[in-house]
Amino acid sequence: MFIDYVKITVTSGKGGNGAKSFRREKYVAAGGPDGGDGGKGGDVYFVVDKDANTLIDFKFKKKFVAENGQNGSGCNSYGKSGQDLYIKVPLGTIVKDAENGKVILDMSQIGQTELVIKGGRGGKGNSHFATPTRQVPNFAQDGEPGIEKELILELKLLADVGLVGYPNVGKSTIISIMTDARPKIANYHFTTLEPCLGVVKLDSGKSFVIADIPGIIEGASQGVGLGFQFLRHIERTRLLVHVIDISGSEGRNPLEDFENINRELVKYNEKLSKRKQIIVANKMDILQDNEIYEEFKKTMEKKGYEVFAISAATKSGLKEVFNRVAQLLEEIPIETPQKVERIVYSLEQEDQTQWEIVKCKEGYEVIGPAIDKLLSKVNFEEDESLKYFQRMIYKLGIEDKLAQMEIPEGTTIKVGTWQFEYFL
Repeated sequence: MFIDYVKITVTSGKGGNGAKSFRREKYVAAGGPDGGDGGKGGDVYFVVDKDANTLIDFKFKKKFVAENGQNGSGCNSYGKSGQDLYIKVPLGTIVKDAENGKVILDMSQIGQTELVIKGGRGGKGNSHFATPTRQVPNFAQDGEPGIEKELILELKLLADVGLVGYPNVGKSTIISIMTDARPKIANYHFTTLEPCLGVVKLDSGKSFVIADIPGIIEGASQGVGLGFQFLRHIERTRLLVHVIDISGSEGRNPLEDFENINRELVKYNEKLSKRKQIIVANKMDILQDNEIYEEFKKTMEKKGYEVFAISAATKSGLKEVFNRVAQLLEEIPIETPQKVERIVYSLEQEDQTQWEIVKCKEGYEVIGPAIDKLLSKVNFEEDESLKYFQRMIYKLGIEDKLAQMEIPEGTTIKVGTWQFEYFL
């Protein structure tokens, strides 16, 4: 089964908590704090798997979680960092942020490995919080949480040549003859339900990759038939070979077929209108009137297209077509991969001073990146940690903002899991 579009959820590892511990040794009356730091949470990477050609593995597994960092312990022992997660994708995979549709990765190079989400940092042990005036810090810092992101994976095949045309015009027969590919072939519409890749090897020693793109009919760019599902695979090709049923065996007009398909390509992506294209007039062996071909060829050549007469059934004319394709590919430059604004998700990206007060069921709640960062450092079961939390609430200006909002005394204010009643 060919799968070229999936949505997955990816989560980086949580940082381990710092340890609250004090040195205990014989003959040492008052050992100092020796709590170790928590380990860093695992990062999330995407890596190109050159042996994969579909996203089918993601049909059955849609959630990926990196390993959490381990907690610190006494004797200044640091927790072990979580193992990084490497997600394998086929060559040509585009990674998008599902929230805004922005492309964050283009996995189009063999061996490419890209960091996508950073794991949470480990919390500091209580040994970091000792000062001349606070020699017995009875609290430690929790690790940062991991980051969860919903991502879209789109596979766009990397082929030099794309075979386009209406269903049942002979594309699959052509690719089966010229390559080792074995597509399903039959005389009815939509036999080809998935793109088919093959390598054409010529007597001259030249070779190139060709893709049979199925399902393009009138209305494909709006989702009619199967076309919309597979049009994305044409975007990376350098040359289009437009296959036409010149015999009109199904009552269609070859010229109208050509114009209809081209309109769909342009509607989907205007860049495709500038893509080099040659025309292959197939089924010459059953053409009743050769003047139909001559008139068609004359019209197309006036528009600047090269036209080749072939019969896929008898293999007539195929070598000439693909020798010309090889020549054209030498003249057409290889496009550089699209520039992508690389994004690596991490807590450092967010504005650590940003917060806001919103209405909630209990009363009011203070939320935002600044609060998330503060809560990761606080242990509400420890007095010293709680005092630190209260100082930071004042320092961030939250108390002043509550006063400005003229919130009634006795109103419940929620900060994370902690609640208090507001009084001036």
